[in-house]
Amino acid sequence: MELRRSFYQYLMTQRNPNSHDEIAEFANNAFFDQTFPKQDKDYDRISRYLELNGNYLPNMTVFDLAYQHYLDSEA
Repeated sequence: MELRRSFYQYLMTQRNPNSHDEIAEFANNAFFDQTFPKQDKDYDRISRYLELNGNYLPNMTVFDLAYQHYLDSEA
């Protein structure tokens, strides 16, 4: 399956500054992350980046869930 858009592009559709949903908060924070890998589609590369730089992410489970939603949206 060829993913049409990057994970970041998908994540930006989940932004909602008025929401306390974990994925929305992840998206809101990623928006302000100047070094987020915006063109990447690869789980491992994004995961490694977040493990080193995603101090705004409460835990990696939030990323895992968001990434699964991303894959589902591209199917």
